[in-house]
Amino acid sequence: MADFKTLDDIGDVTGKKVLVRVDLNVPMSDGAVADDTRIRAAMPTIRELSDKGAIVLLLAHFGRPKGAKNPTQSLSLVIDGLADVLGHSVMFIPDCIGEGAEAGVAVLAPGDVAVLENTRFHAGEEKNDPAFADALAEIGDIYVNDAFSAAHRAHGSTEGIAHRLPAYAGRAMEAELKALDAALGNPAHPVAAVVGGAKVSSKIDVLRNLVDKVDHLIIGGGMANTFLAARGVDVGKSLCEHDLVDTANAIFDAADAAGCTIHLPYDVVVAKEFAANPPTRTVNIHEVAADEMILDVGPAAVEALGDVLKSCRTLVWNGPLGAFEISPFDAATVALARTAAALTREGSLISVAGGGDTVAALNHAGVADEFTFVSTAGGAFLEWMEGKPLPGVDALKA
Repeated sequence: MADFKTLDDIGDVTGKKVLVRVDLNVPMSDGAVADDTRIRAAMPTIRELSDKGAIVLLLAHFGRPKGAKNPTQSLSLVIDGLADVLGHSVMFIPDCIGEGAEAGVAVLAPGDVAVLENTRFHAGEEKNDPAFADALAEIGDIYVNDAFSAAHRAHGSTEGIAHRLPAYAGRAMEAELKALDAALGNPAHPVAAVVGGAKVSSKIDVLRNLVDKVDHLIIGGGMANTFLAARGVDVGKSLCEHDLVDTANAIFDAADAAGCTIHLPYDVVVAKEFAANPPTRTVNIHEVAADEMILDVGPAAVEALGDVLKSCRTLVWNGPLGAFEISPFDAATVALARTAAALTREGSLISVAGGGDTVAALNHAGVADEFTFVSTAGGAFLEWMEGKPLPGVDALKA
């Protein structure tokens, strides 16, 4: 992992204006924050800087206002939710650059916390306009990035500003980068990866990158059907991208060349309709009827996959094994997730997971808190799994 500075390197911040990029793009309901997970993730950094006497200025985006002011996407809407979690008042400043921002910052005292208005109200944010980055930097003395979830974007508040002020990783960013390095950067082998989801087309780059980095690649979800079809299996009316069979075969070949074993289910749970608790059958993959669809991995295959994890020291997980949102097609995901959690608890496995569906699936299984690390980042986590550079991270490198 490349070196980057953290809050441990920041020195005395008393009275310093510290611009902290956080993720406040939270779900709302009836004008209130509906899920404060991202707010809570930023708390260690905010509290540490505030306790040390910094003037903490939070930068964030909210929604997709496309460079124009929109009151329905103002960060003023999250102030109450942020203050509730923080435990004291938070000031709102109605702009993030210019005289309006400067006037708001001028009245703050050491230890105060304020939220600057949505960075995406300015077109220069998403364009990473140097003038916008300059204007942001004028507001503060130090920059801290604590929003890994936005690190795949080369925006003014995630990348441009990091070249204009002393730049550091916040505590959430630091934890994320250390976990990801342990998972794929410099992992303990053998390494297993679980990759699920509906379509191969959305994760081609992930699969291509992983076969060169992991020892075992476990493919689940609808995308497994495309790989089964590439092996000549008739998957009935299952979700399957038949036009990507050649791509699947190329990934098989790449895995063989890299010494990576691809694991596909050999028994599956099938139904004639995708609905809650329909009549189901558990069958060998060669026994899927023409009017049936594969909706989950079967119990024999899950047991075998559990044995694979028991032989590994590191696990990276992205995506469910089946249609976990609907019972009983959550069974395989829940069972394997609980096996991974048990191995993590006993200290034999480092388990790192990420992606929206993955977090939901692990929460559903009741084990999200038992994995070594669970990333709430969506696109950034996926691009990291694809092996792509993350501009917001690269900008922090020493």
